[in-house]
Amino acid sequence: MSHPPRLQLTQITKRYPGVVANDNVSLTVAPGTVHAVLGENGAGKSTLMKIIYGAVKPDDGALLFNGKPVHIRNPQEARALGISMVFQHFSLFDTLTVAENVWLGLDKSLSLQEVSESISLKAKAYGLDVDPNRPVHSLSVGEMQRVEIIRALLTSPQLLILDEPTSVLTPQAVDKLFVVLRQLADEGCSILYISHKLHEIRALCQACTVMRGGRVTGECDPRQESNASLSRLMIGAEPPALQARACAPGATVLDVRGLDLPSADPFGTALQGIDLQVKAGEVVGIAGVSGNGQGELLYALSGENPRSPAGSICLDGQDVSRMAPGRRRKLGLHFVPEERLGRGAVPTLSLAQNLLLSRRDAIGPLGWLKLGALQQQARDIIARYQVKANGPDAAAKSLSGGNLQKFIVGREIEAQPKLLIVSQPTWGVDVGAAAQIRGEILALRDAGCAVLVVSEELDELFEISDRLHVIAKGRLSPPVMRAQATVERIGEWMSGLWQVPERREEGAHAQA
Repeated sequence: MSHPPRLQLTQITKRYPGVVANDNVSLTVAPGTVHAVLGENGAGKSTLMKIIYGAVKPDDGALLFNGKPVHIRNPQEARALGISMVFQHFSLFDTLTVAENVWLGLDKSLSLQEVSESISLKAKAYGLDVDPNRPVHSLSVGEMQRVEIIRALLTSPQLLILDEPTSVLTPQAVDKLFVVLRQLADEGCSILYISHKLHEIRALCQACTVMRGGRVTGECDPRQESNASLSRLMIGAEPPALQARACAPGATVLDVRGLDLPSADPFGTALQGIDLQVKAGEVVGIAGVSGNGQGELLYALSGENPRSPAGSICLDGQDVSRMAPGRRRKLGLHFVPEERLGRGAVPTLSLAQNLLLSRRDAIGPLGWLKLGALQQQARDIIARYQVKANGPDAAAKSLSGGNLQKFIVGREIEAQPKLLIVSQPTWGVDVGAAAQIRGEILALRDAGCAVLVVSEELDELFEISDRLHVIAKGRLSPPVMRAQATVERIGEWMSGLWQVPERREEGAHAQA
């Protein structure tokens, strides 16, 4: 090679109590290449990326950057070297604005106004809608991810680490981002790319390192591989194919009529004329770019926002528009939020204790907790959903994102809901776990449960939904049957374009 590797890791090891997260990991990234790191949840990918970025210190091993040994003690030193990272779990201050968060990681010779202008320019160039003046606490998870991507790009990195960067983008926006990433690579920037979307890795990356159980188990050129062969490299087998079965919908379980709801947040999205029905024994999917009203709709349906007009939300024929979440849960509504830690689970509590968030049957007379029952329920969920955890007493925050997601989804499914609402069911989950979660959702549907899935993963919605809607700017599109849905059509609707080109068809749907 005429130039030294951009990054070279040699026998990197990181141990935690009870687990070796990275075991003698060696990895070489050439200048100007897009290099994938592939592995199932808990394989050690995120720990390795944090070591490169200086957020975690290795116990053993060496790291070379541009051919020179380096000891990166913190992310500030990493950024000074030219390493930037977009985390799967974000590192933003809720009380600061977007511009202030970005400013913290940049050269302070720039004024806040200059940073705001740079954010707007980058956002426009890359098709990432971000308002630099919005406080972070008002952003959805997807919008926070856009902020992280722009913050990384503004540092003009030599090595850019991206952890699941496309999970909140439309297919058109993904194509545009790939153009940008290829251009960055052509200009000499190396990119470490973590994604569970195998087709993305095959389309974008020139090299791939596969990890399993904290070790490197193989390297390949993903352009020469198929989705099936990459799955075998990652998890040792191909994920089981879902058996597509026609649904036989029963009675309407969730009936939303003319829901108009101003946002309680000045930066939120108002809901306008939402009409939505979900019947027993069907899965209804809602697609859309994050920040278009998904959060507001989910809060209204779950009861976190009890301000909906009377009669606008009915559950099994009963008006629940103003009911609190606990009362809705007693009627059979269970909810999996997109925020795993903090809303889906209490980080410091054990898995068994987190069952109390939705399993009230574990509370006995006089308020005594049935600790033995909680422990056994947690063990059953860990076993059935193949959750990698150190038993039912493991703290929720100790699990990888994908394993915590499996536990939360399993917790709600095992509660035998009448209506299950799931937001981003497989966000950041490996292909094997994703197939398992989707299979459990379909099994729940076949058992007669009504299921509403909100996801920015179109492949997922096409795989499990019986009917599809798109949400854009607080409005809900007409329904379309899965057989009539295409990526191009749904992608256009994500921009709110159904009312013009689809007006005649919308009327046909209404008449149907």
